Amino acid sequence: MTTRAADEVAALTSELIRIDTTNTGDPATLKGERAAAEYVAERLAEVGYEPQYVESGPGRGNVVVRLEGADTGRGGLLVHGHLDVVPADPAEWSVHPFSGEIRDGYVWGRGAIDMKHMVAMTLAVARQFKRDGVVPPRDLVFAFLADEEAGGFNGARWLVQHRAELFDGVTEAVSEVGGFSLTLGDDVRAYLVETAQKGIMWLRLKARGTAGHGSMVHTDNAVAKLAAAVARLDAHRFPIVLTGATREFLEGVAELTGVPFDPDDPEAAVARLGSVARLIGATLRDSANVTMFNAGYKTNVVPSVATATVDGRMLPGREDVFAKTLAEVLGPDVELDWDQLPPVETSFDGHLVDAMTAAIAAEDPGARLLPYMLSAGTDAKSFQLLGIRNFGFAPLKLPADLDFTALFHGVDERVPVDGLEFGTRVLTRFLLAS
Repeated sequence: MTTRAADEVAALTSELIRIDTTNTGDPATLKGERAAAEYVAERLAEVGYEPQYVESGPGRGNVVVRLEGADTGRGGLLVHGHLDVVPADPAEWSVHPFSGEIRDGYVWGRGAIDMKHMVAMTLAVARQFKRDGVVPPRDLVFAFLADEEAGGFNGARWLVQHRAELFDGVTEAVSEVGGFSLTLGDDVRAYLVETAQKGIMWLRLKARGTAGHGSMVHTDNAVAKLAAAVARLDAHRFPIVLTGATREFLEGVAELTGVPFDPDDPEAAVARLGSVARLIGATLRDSANVTMFNAGYKTNVVPSVATATVDGRMLPGREDVFAKTLAEVLGPDVELDWDQLPPVETSFDGHLVDAMTAAIAAEDPGARLLPYMLSAGTDAKSFQLLGIRNFGFAPLKLPADLDFTALFHGVDERVPVDGLEFGTRVLTRFLLAS
């Protein structure tokens, strides 16, 4: 299938990358979300859409459009992507991270994978459908969102809380971190579809003690208390829990490769997965990583307070036991406060999965789709609050030797041009059959 959408997707990806939408989580350093949202709205308007541009706050631009389907009695499908990206240091990159340079068969830059490639594919397909007068089987809602990299509180979560009518009638959704290929052998490929996500608990830790002169003997040192607590947390290992999505993925890999899967030793199966092992391995257990530590203001002063942050991720169904375990490991001397985003989980079945399967098969015959769990989080966590069923399906056919998972938030992030074109054709087929 040759489409105009596939012809323009690389240029759209490059143009989106050139809009620096760095999101540090600090509103004072906000960049480019409004400019990117306005760019998307302009590209949609020029083919006849009437996009809704919504700001949750100054500069926090979101764009939503709806393409009415043939069967308005069916639940609608939401296709969403975020416009913001994590920071990038140009000194570490082979090309400037906001150049959008196209070379060596790739589009380079921050957001190429996470997730301006899917934004560009969605935009390209939405534009083609409008130009061609396509009436899809059901309503399609296309959403281009702010703030996902800081939890979506000024993007998807804000829209869910304040503009839920934009998603009226939507029952299912697709977005990032799924639909990409994994080469398991000579011309043996699986495409991973995200059907679950770990929950998130971002913790703020605080220990208190007695302030005093650094030359004195201290037995109530806030820094020492907190350091000991986070060292215990770092040494703690949560138990392996084989969830349904991870079991189904590992069983599917075993069928494709002919290497038996032992459910009593899932780590051995994960170890055989190559670069994707880090992605799947993180879904075998809960995790809690210390990410920041702050204390003191002068060498000879013992401070009264020390603080730290922890990025906690828990498997579906383990929210309560995870919180209880953290409190036990950190101990009574540490105060805990946190923001929490729930796990996401659905089954790998139904008409939408059939449409994904058929679309991939049409472009890559013989490939197989496998469900998996994402260790990170996406805006799906917000949209599930509306009762929407969520999948990760942003199709890409990748070179066998590309370390795809290392590109997320990594240096020299890039996406293959032929993978973009492949993904756009798949997305077109999928939406026409959804």
